[in-house]
Amino acid sequence: MKKRKLVSLLLSGALVFGLLAGCGGGNQNTDNTPGAQNSQTGGNEGEPFELTLNIASEPQSIDPALNSAVDGAIMLSHMFEGLMRWKDSGTETAGTDGTCNNAELAPGQAESYEKTPNEDGTVTYTFKLRDDAMWSDGKPVTAQDFVFTWQRLVSPETAADYSYMIDCVVNANAIINGEKDPSELGVKAVDDKTFEVTLTTDLPYFLEICAFPSTFPVREDVVSNAQWTYSPETYISNGAYKMTVRETNSQIVMEPNEYYYDVASLGPQKITFKLMDDQNAMLNGFKSGELDFIEDLPTDEIAGLMTSGDLKIVDYIGTYYVCYQTQKAPFDDPRVRKAFTLAVDRKYIVDEITQTGQVEAGGFVPAGVYDAEGATGDDFRTVGGDYYDPYQEAYEANCEEARQLLAEAGYPNGEGFPVVEYLYNTGEAHKAVGEALQNMWQTQLGVTVTLNNQEWATFLQTRKDGDYSIARNGWIADYNDPMSFLDMWLTGGGNNDAQYANPEYDAKIAEAKAETDPAARMKLMHEAEDIIMGQDYALCPLYFYTQKYMLADGIQGMYYTPLGYFFFDHCTQG
Repeated sequence: MKKRKLVSLLLSGALVFGLLAGCGGGNQNTDNTPGAQNSQTGGNEGEPFELTLNIASEPQSIDPALNSAVDGAIMLSHMFEGLMRWKDSGTETAGTDGTCNNAELAPGQAESYEKTPNEDGTVTYTFKLRDDAMWSDGKPVTAQDFVFTWQRLVSPETAADYSYMIDCVVNANAIINGEKDPSELGVKAVDDKTFEVTLTTDLPYFLEICAFPSTFPVREDVVSNAQWTYSPETYISNGAYKMTVRETNSQIVMEPNEYYYDVASLGPQKITFKLMDDQNAMLNGFKSGELDFIEDLPTDEIAGLMTSGDLKIVDYIGTYYVCYQTQKAPFDDPRVRKAFTLAVDRKYIVDEITQTGQVEAGGFVPAGVYDAEGATGDDFRTVGGDYYDPYQEAYEANCEEARQLLAEAGYPNGEGFPVVEYLYNTGEAHKAVGEALQNMWQTQLGVTVTLNNQEWATFLQTRKDGDYSIARNGWIADYNDPMSFLDMWLTGGGNNDAQYANPEYDAKIAEAKAETDPAARMKLMHEAEDIIMGQDYALCPLYFYTQKYMLADGIQGMYYTPLGYFFFDHCTQG
């Protein structure tokens, strides 16, 4: 899933997905720390408990099928619920000083499910929906709502970036390619409360897909209004909260959905997501008590806030990277792409710019993603190794090879190389990384790179359209499996912003998706990464993410997954 912000610190130790995550709470402020004491958090007896948060600026979309960013996913996860959901595990995250817990997968709108292998090799999942699953307008959630939702997701008419998320369902790929009608998708409403899905082969992460925002149910009569997401009157949802205010570029306000089956257990009586992209304003809002939670802040404030303990760091399965427009000169030449990739000093970026312990990336799939042995063995990155030495000891040798490659491509010492542009979304940290890359490429390769920033929504569309040469990018796992990082690069894929196309790669991913033996499946995915990284150099990984945040004093009950989702539905004021 797309990530807009620069985050911090390395994954410390092996990640255990769904169990290893964490949030600090109850900051121990001193006279030298921000000391946020939010008057909106219901600290006085009898006052309603409300939270005011900043995750990001105006979201790309809050239509579950059309969102592809983490910030939108966090908002959606409070207002919608899938067949499965993430819930508080009740186990506190190791190393935190508060009461924030890990998240674990649990039944959501489905109270139970059964998995049945079929003679033809397909697998059928049968989900029994809760009798008390209701929409925010009081109407029951039905199996047909899920049928409509999943058919809508793969329909070419929807043009969802995440249509491939359910390409494991029978006939999904043919529908996505326009070869079959959405009605032929392998899903069925057996009755009002029984939803059946048939997969081409079993997947170890299928239930995680059932908790992913793209598969959250929407109602056909609601989404027939093209503007349905812009008004509380038309934004009908089925999750713990419902939207009560939407002010573009200002705020999205949520209050408990009185028809939600577990409404009595909810904490905040109101959750307000302030929409901001100015890091100074975010930090000032936190210091003044106007914001209870922030994810982003000025780069030059990070070190001091980490030292004071006010800035919390948690694990995050993701990669911050650069993508090249592989269909346009000069980056249609893999030698040019490799030269630019080798000329990056990743250690400088993580030590001097981000300064919070990120780890240099030697491949695209990040640390913490399972390999064949799952949580008990080495992760995918350790098994796969590095495609280049990302550490400073080898930097000069990398740059020498880069200059040779550029010369072979027809640009000795950068002569004749066209001026190219680096595109990034507005943000102090992204700008600092862009300026460092600009200097490295000019110094080491003799080329000129200009910088251009755009606000988030415009940036996403420009990058999606391929109207760039080099662009900032970031990807967070949608589920703990290498496929979450690899199938996005299939030819024509909705999130394939590099416009990458290689039939050999496509075939390898298709083989991996059809393979049921865990070891053979992982081997195929390593071979696929060998193609896109070791052979084609379509991407330039910079570092592996972790997440930073600040939480106001006394707030308890926040929980988190290393997919980057924070949950505030059961927060309380201590």
